[in-house]
Amino acid sequence: MKDFFYAIQDLFVNILFAPLDALRALELENWWAANLVSWIFIVVGMVAFVYWMLQLKSFNDNKEEDKSITSHSYL
Repeated sequence: MKDFFYAIQDLFVNILFAPLDALRALELENWWAANLVSWIFIVVGMVAFVYWMLQLKSFNDNKEEDKSITSHSYL
């Protein structure tokens, strides 16, 4: 049973966390390269936000949005 838990430890420490160890070593050499993934996620999030706002504006301009003020039927 102890070998099972050592196998799980070995899987996570030596295999699954290897990319994170590589990023940690890369950060000491070049901060920009180590944070490239973060910058990519920030850019993708900003593009998605702008697209979402443009879609909301187009629905608002076409008067497709139902803005009637109603409460829930159970109130």
